[in-house]
Amino acid sequence: MGALPKRRISKARKGRRRAHNALEIKGVSKCPKCSAIKKSHFECPNCGTYKK
Repeated sequence: MGALPKRRISKARKGRRRAHNALEIKGVSKCPKCSAIKKSHFECPNCGTYKK
């Protein structure tokens, strides 16, 4: 039989452990022409322009 926890892990402890698991949006910028959110170094899906 494998190892089992002696005590239940509280919601607060579980929340503190998961505090760093949030997803981040990386490589996102604003389009200089239409101000829509787009991926960096990609063309704008809204207006189609490409400018870093």
